[in-house]
Amino acid sequence: MKILGLDHVQLAYPRGRDDDARNFYLEVLGMTELPKPEAMRARGGMWLQAGPVQIHLGVEDDMRPSAKMHPALVVTELDAWQARLVAAGCEWRPADDIPGTRRAHTRDPFGNRIELIEAR
Repeated sequence: MKILGLDHVQLAYPRGRDDDARNFYLEVLGMTELPKPEAMRARGGMWLQAGPVQIHLGVEDDMRPSAKMHPALVVTELDAWQARLVAAGCEWRPADDIPGTRRAHTRDPFGNRIELIEAR
């Protein structure tokens, strides 16, 4: 028995904020929206993908941002990501507590924490 990979990460966002979600995940992060299966569309939310990474966003009426739990995205050009996210008005918090690893944290418009780790 083995774990072979990760299919997706689910994050929540408040009802009525689809435009904010699309702006951040599609425009700022450059992800692509995937069609949800017909049976799931009535629930709201969206499925997003960039390369092999999928993030599923689910609508939650009492949504509370995830302060600790987070996806960690492996990226190239961390400095360019910093410039892009800061220009979009996003938080940028560098983290230097893992020797030899360049990484930082940002938050989506709903307060969910997202880590970016530069590929080695």
